[in-house]
Amino acid sequence: MSLQPAARTVGFKPGERNVFFHLLTACNLSCRHCYINPQQHGTQTVSSETALQWLRLFARKEKQSNLILLGGEPTLHPQLAAIIKAAKAMRYSVTVDTNGFLHHDLLSNITPEELDYLSFSLDGPTPEVNDPIRGDNVFSTCINNIRRAVDAGFSTSLIYTVSGLNIDHLDKMPELLVQLGIQKFFVQVIGLRGNPAQEKSADSWLVDPAKWLDIVPGVAADAASKGLHVIYPKVYLEPEEVFECAGTVAENYFIFPNGRVYQCPLCEDHPIHSFKIEDNTLLHREGLNEDRFFQLSIPEGCVMNKLLQPENIQYFADGTPQHRISCCLLKQEIVPA
Repeated sequence: MSLQPAARTVGFKPGERNVFFHLLTACNLSCRHCYINPQQHGTQTVSSETALQWLRLFARKEKQSNLILLGGEPTLHPQLAAIIKAAKAMRYSVTVDTNGFLHHDLLSNITPEELDYLSFSLDGPTPEVNDPIRGDNVFSTCINNIRRAVDAGFSTSLIYTVSGLNIDHLDKMPELLVQLGIQKFFVQVIGLRGNPAQEKSADSWLVDPAKWLDIVPGVAADAASKGLHVIYPKVYLEPEEVFECAGTVAENYFIFPNGRVYQCPLCEDHPIHSFKIEDNTLLHREGLNEDRFFQLSIPEGCVMNKLLQPENIQYFADGTPQHRISCCLLKQEIVPA
């Protein structure tokens, strides 16, 4: 009997740089859990010239950086293919996160060698689960374009955002992804920002800690046993584990079209970004912003979670937290044997 591969915590690496670049905030879908907040992130599309100027601010000649191109829907950008090619020339590892509609015939305008990963988003193993969250006919369109991308030789991954609406269907995803030829499986936890923060029924998005711990690690192990490379958020720390904030160790930059640059995605609904881009120059902002909080140590773990999403934390009768919340960027990984 073969043992299932074990999950390991992927610690933050000093000097590792991840650039999450939202090229625009427009999208062809209206997902119920979209985190984009136009009032905070802007409504413009970054021109290709500006995009390349901004990418140069974060590129390193001596070391590769990771670039994730986002939106809105990034394939709506008419010059996305040219931006991908230019980013590769700057020594970026490039991933495009897409809802699966692949506008502007993206697959015909780049080669598999020019893109490290094409990452699709689905939130259910069937249209009945996915489409009430992401929109009518989204499941079938995304599935068809995944098949096109795999057949064309692109490296593909899939993101599943776990919430109270779909956690009971997560166990059906590994078999589907194997059938599709997906290589990496990213499980995300819902964040109460953007649309979910505005919904009156926001509580329906939340997943009870016991249910998360009962379901997600087991599904991840099952997916890895089927040959998938699985990454999912740590979320809850064990008693002996030390809390560590990515904002104090790694270099993560979340760039929006209006020039805001955050270090913590939990903060993106608020004007407390650490940096801003003005006149194609990256400037550190003074004042009481997100980076002033990263150094704080509290029993609950992540101070930004405590301040901005306290609904995620449960307490014992004596007031001590039942679980410490890890940094939202801390991941678990299972590499198939």
